[in-house]
Amino acid sequence: MTDIIVIAVVVVIAFFAVRYIVRAKKSGRKCIGCPDGGSCSGSCSNCNCGHEKK
Repeated sequence: MTDIIVIAVVVVIAFFAVRYIVRAKKSGRKCIGCPDGGSCSGSCSNCNCGHEKK
């Protein structure tokens, strides 16, 4: 029973993560990991987040 609960929790977390990424990309965010993703240049070099998009 515990295994089923753990698997269900992992599936729900994965579902919401994928949903977040899809919605962010549809809304035009170029760099999802940046706090300034809506105004990021796409290379993450101007948003000061420290992440380099490859």
